[in-house]
Amino acid sequence: MIDVQREAFPPPFPAELWWNREQLENHVRLFPEGALCAEVDGVGVVGSMTGLRVAFDPSHPIHTWEEITDSGYIRNHDPNGNTLYVVDICVKPAYRKLGLGKWLMQSMYEVVVQLGLERLLGGGRLPGYHSVADELTAEQYVERVLTGELRDPVLTFLLRCGRLPIAVVPGYLEDEESHGYAALMEWRNPFLPAGGE
Repeated sequence: MIDVQREAFPPPFPAELWWNREQLENHVRLFPEGALCAEVDGVGVVGSMTGLRVAFDPSHPIHTWEEITDSGYIRNHDPNGNTLYVVDICVKPAYRKLGLGKWLMQSMYEVVVQLGLERLLGGGRLPGYHSVADELTAEQYVERVLTGELRDPVLTFLLRCGRLPIAVVPGYLEDEESHGYAALMEWRNPFLPAGGE
């Protein structure tokens, strides 16, 4: 999985944000239901998606990736949390056109439904933002991607998977391409009554 990250997130993505062994062991030990992999026969693991449960309050959506994921160690996993929070999703570039990312996302939606959680939530990087950051605010950029005027590799993918933005978060992740911004993207569990559990 570390090799998958190296290929999926090449520089300028910060190498220190790639998985390490302790983080991965924590994901499997603390919340195995939230550790999914995509494997190709004869190749091995080509993609993964990991998450943790958190108690999320929609009236206070602003946070950083480090705060909400315990810097990827997920020691703050809350077995009673109302939200499945995406720590990471990645697929090796050579396998991205096979729909594996969407399949991983759909599988995580199933986890949300099976556990009776309110939502799947996570911050989506805005890697295309740097090219228009002199002309648009991050909020304007997200709006233009929503209307189809612009395309962003991450945000457009998440929209196609059924996720919707609920906030634009400054300082979410050290990421030059995104200028530190992320769109907080939600998928609500349609099998729960309106208003949560």
